[in-house]
Amino acid sequence: MGAAVGAQLRARGICVLWLPEGRSRTTVERAEAAGLEAVDGLPLLLERADVLLSLCPPAAAEDVARQVAAQGFPGKTYVEANAVAPARIRRIRELLPDATVVDGAVIGSPPLGGKQPRLYLAGRSSALDLLGDLFAPTDVRVHPLGEELGKASTLKLAYSSYQKTSRVLAAVAFGLAQTNGVGDELLDVARLRPGSYLPETGYIPKSAARAWRWGPELEEAAALLHEAGLPDELMRASAAVLTRWDTARGSEPSIEEALSLLMDDH
Repeated sequence: MGAAVGAQLRARGICVLWLPEGRSRTTVERAEAAGLEAVDGLPLLLERADVLLSLCPPAAAEDVARQVAAQGFPGKTYVEANAVAPARIRRIRELLPDATVVDGAVIGSPPLGGKQPRLYLAGRSSALDLLGDLFAPTDVRVHPLGEELGKASTLKLAYSSYQKTSRVLAAVAFGLAQTNGVGDELLDVARLRPGSYLPETGYIPKSAARAWRWGPELEEAAALLHEAGLPDELMRASAAVLTRWDTARGSEPSIEEALSLLMDDH
């Protein structure tokens, strides 16, 4: 997502910086293909950047903010665009009192091949105007939600709690049917209800490959549900199922391989 969003800004002539330290060769190749400019060290990156867009796994969000806070980012804009709960957004704002912290959420696929993800934003109006102008000519569609931090992150987790859990349920349901020799029949029934994820078995390997990111996201959703006084057991169970796909990170297994990883004897 980060490289694709950066490529959108590069296409309109904006300099996009990134830090290659500790990143994989695949990440380096994506950044180079997107035309991003590598910077030698975080202090130099923060010195040169006016806006920092944090797009990383949820569990790393606060650590990234702490690293930025240790260097300082005064008078600049920090966009926390990860799938984290509002409480985490508030902690990040406390870490960066001299920066303008914006609560952001990306919903949709990376902006490649004409896809147009939405970037929901909540925060100081001047910062939202700045980001709206920055992304206006791109395929990243900015949707402001007002000044209250937490609105964008809540929206993201509310959506994820349905969308990603539905993918997990679809995989488990198909695995159950397939193991008992009625997979084709299940899909035939599922196709009677348009809009269901159940017939989309081709997405099961993609879900497996992304599980390492989805699991922590659903844990964030579970925390938010608990805070709201709503049941969180379904989210935590879905996150637990996703851990069975941890070994699929960085690959895309076949449907059969992905289902086998869900089995008790995997």
